[in-house]
Amino acid sequence: MDLPLATDPHAEIREEVAKLCARFPGEYWRTLDRDRAYPTDFVRALTEAGYLGALIPEEYGGAGLPLSAAAAILETIHAEGCNGAACHAQMYIMGTILRHGSLEQKQQYLPKIATGELRLQAFGVTEPTSGTDTTALRTVAKRQGDHYVVNGQKVWTSRAEHSDLMLLLCRTTPRDQIKRRTDGLSTLLVDMRASIGKGMTIRPIRTMMNHNSTEIFFDNLKVPVANLVGEEGRGFRYILDGMNAERLLIAAECIGDAKWFLKKATDYARERQVFGRPIGQNQGIQFPLAKAYAQMRAAELMVREGCAKFEAGHTPGEEANMAKLLAAEASWAAGEACIQTHGGFGFAEEYDIERKFRETRLYQVAPISTNLILSYIAEHVLELPRSY
Repeated sequence: MDLPLATDPHAEIREEVAKLCARFPGEYWRTLDRDRAYPTDFVRALTEAGYLGALIPEEYGGAGLPLSAAAAILETIHAEGCNGAACHAQMYIMGTILRHGSLEQKQQYLPKIATGELRLQAFGVTEPTSGTDTTALRTVAKRQGDHYVVNGQKVWTSRAEHSDLMLLLCRTTPRDQIKRRTDGLSTLLVDMRASIGKGMTIRPIRTMMNHNSTEIFFDNLKVPVANLVGEEGRGFRYILDGMNAERLLIAAECIGDAKWFLKKATDYARERQVFGRPIGQNQGIQFPLAKAYAQMRAAELMVREGCAKFEAGHTPGEEANMAKLLAAEASWAAGEACIQTHGGFGFAEEYDIERKFRETRLYQVAPISTNLILSYIAEHVLELPRSY
């Protein structure tokens, strides 16, 4: 189900990532899932191998690889039955520092992120009152001398308990003083270690899958002005810059999930005998798997097109959104077909299918819902009137 090695520029990376993932079999992930624990050993192994620093330029200690290589890394992690959600954010969050941070910030943070000395895994954007309407967020940062004082709340901030740094989007100019609703928002780098108990409180949110998600409360938290990334008031634009990369990388993970489901299902369908014949001989089993495979391949091609456009210096808004939409639907369809193929065994914990099914369901909703992607395509690609 994969392209020939000769046509895959990242074949060696995939091979090495697969070897690393083999050290973390299903039992490792099942134990973490039961305990809602963080995959510390897995993240450490990825960091030591240099994969989490793949997109950081070599001058700052990273591998300096293109976005398509990062997509190959995350896709392979998921195709091998593992889960990159514990660490994938580092790949696209650090892009804000790389593109918009000062030279001092790049020199201070990027080398340490590349080595794993610092973990930049937390992305503070979503709030309970505004949801996806990011420009309506209420977390405020008021400048007082050489620092900002932050008050507000974030929700669905994953990995906050396991991150040293958080990229925080907050309002620095009141809404009644701005011309455009996207103005007046800024990005701050928050030192999580120094902030716990000193104006920042983290509360875990237990969810249907082990995603280490939290809600965060800010009560007069002081953040140095030196931690402002880019210009004050332009934070929304900086966040948008990283969203195309985020969606392409999440799409790659969904493609990996789809490949895992399809391999699991087809292997079982060839071996499982009922009424004297393999169940894979029945069209009722074949057709859903074949359709899911076609969906996965279409999504895979869109990810490649989006990455190529990104690497060429263009803005792949259309491709990134469609890739995320198609890939999330493909992984869900493959997961559904995999469960149906296995029957009752699809719900058994030891088969890992139900765990992966729960994990991949997330991407119909996050980091952006399929409905909002459809709205984006309708408005920005098809040039239809804005629907919201």
